Amino acid sequence: MTVPDPPGGASAARTADRALRAAARHSAGRLAAASACSVAAAGAALAEPAVLGHTLDLLLRQDPAGARWIAWCAAVIAAEVLLDAATARLTGGVDARSTAWLRRLGLGRLLRTAPHRAARHSPGELSARLTAQATTAGAVPAAVVTASVALLPPLGGLVALVLVDVWTALAFLAGLPLLALLLRAFARDSGASVSRYQEVQLDLAGRLVEALGGARTIAAAGTAEREQARVLARLPELGAEGRRTWRIYGATVARTGALMPLLLYVVLGVGGVRLAEGALGVGGLLAAVRYAGLAAGVGAVTGRLAAVVRGRAAARRTAALFELPELPQGERRLPAAGPGALELCGVRVVRAGTVLLHDVDLRIPGGATAVVVGRSGSGKTTLAAVAGRLTACDAGRVLLDGVPLDELSAEELRREVGHAFERPALFGGSVADAIAFGGGSQPCPESDSKPDPDPDPVAVRAAARAAGADAFVRRLPEGYDTALQDAPLSGGELQRLGLARAFCRAGRLLVLDDATSSLDTLTAREVERALAREVRPGTRLVVAHRVSSAARADLVVWLDAGRVRATGTHTELWRDPDYRAVFGEGTRPETDAEPAAGPPGREAVR
Repeated sequence: MTVPDPPGGASAARTADRALRAAARHSAGRLAAASACSVAAAGAALAEPAVLGHTLDLLLRQDPAGARWIAWCAAVIAAEVLLDAATARLTGGVDARSTAWLRRLGLGRLLRTAPHRAARHSPGELSARLTAQATTAGAVPAAVVTASVALLPPLGGLVALVLVDVWTALAFLAGLPLLALLLRAFARDSGASVSRYQEVQLDLAGRLVEALGGARTIAAAGTAEREQARVLARLPELGAEGRRTWRIYGATVARTGALMPLLLYVVLGVGGVRLAEGALGVGGLLAAVRYAGLAAGVGAVTGRLAAVVRGRAAARRTAALFELPELPQGERRLPAAGPGALELCGVRVVRAGTVLLHDVDLRIPGGATAVVVGRSGSGKTTLAAVAGRLTACDAGRVLLDGVPLDELSAEELRREVGHAFERPALFGGSVADAIAFGGGSQPCPESDSKPDPDPDPVAVRAAARAAGADAFVRRLPEGYDTALQDAPLSGGELQRLGLARAFCRAGRLLVLDDATSSLDTLTAREVERALAREVRPGTRLVVAHRVSSAARADLVVWLDAGRVRATGTHTELWRDPDYRAVFGEGTRPETDAEPAAGPPGREAVR
């Protein structure tokens, strides 16, 4: 479901306007060139009636200079056409660059914020904001410039009309107040309607993506018609708002379209009277009518004004992404060859007014394997996210080898802290690319070292073997070179590729958030053995539900309602019936399980 925008409409408008100004600065050179060409085209348009009128008077008098002025007429007309074409080309380039800039800004904020903040927006809503909404918003910088310049021909035409003949100018000015009222009403009414239309459009996009993502569940439940009705429930509202917007636009265009010819006829009539009186020549009448036509072009500003209104409304929708706070990072590096000691000191996490972690104090020695267990909703995933700095804590500190995670550079953090998830998302053109995908490819800003190279094929295959993925990958049509979209993967195979990706770039801390839940017991044990023996040594923080995983850990962290209820070895905790209840009835302590590799004498949590 699409999450509605927060009520701070004024704040969103300010954020959107700041983003649009920044987008304009990003294309300042092209925007200036488009403005210059547009102004020059307006100048040519203003010169044209005077040149045509003077040429006509010369030709009527059979003046020899008329031939030379015909050439001037051709030059002015050609200049106007060429400058208009250049303006259109430059404007298109500015629109494209501004749209790309807004998309990069929104996507960058989305990827650099904490996942729980990004999750406020549904995938369909995000897609709509970054595609259609960003495209509409990206047209604003050029539209503002062209709309401003579009006022030059009408204003210049009005001034020239006064210079040609005052009475024809007064006849034209009589209808301008009514035109101004029409444009003001259009800007007011269309802005509100466009905003409502885009709000409904975002909601529809969110519902559609939800339905597509759950297509198998919908088919299995036999609720296709009900889901179709849910997705399309607001379609009549969308249609009503769309029709209202076009009615406002159409009514404004129709009224201005009726008013402008009427004004031209009045100017022509007054000009004819002035011609009969001898106060105006034939060339002057031609110039007066042409300048009246330019002055009447103020109605054409309606279309450009509509583009600005739609773009600003779209920018306010996209501003929800611009306002996402970035997860703060520092510039420090970890001490060389550190063991990966992880420490949480008074960590408290609050989300939507609910405390998910209550003042957690925890210390995991370097090289140890700690398994986090607890009932559903106890805060295990939140603890894993905080430990790996996928999200920030609201109070307390998280330290790795004595360095607070929020003081580490982003490159150092992602190079030394790896993650594997219950439902991993794979990226890359092939299976090998998906395994090799990850951080650590950029140098630390404080370092002069070269970027870390991407893992070689040998390392990729070794990581796949450790994750139990090598056998099924080799059976794919092209092995490791198989395109991801051509690789039919089960839930367990997907998890194994996610584990292989984490193992391939394992640093001093590896966080596994329920990353073996889809594996059978035998495969899960093989992965645990490989993790202890074949993957780079380091500290492991594992969110798990299996008794076997807890039995083989050096340390078990038992979470209960966001608090650390107890820590110790699995055998020690098994004496507590409440601890046994975490794994369900009928389980056994499995004290004969193979212990995890690591230094003896694990330090207990304080």
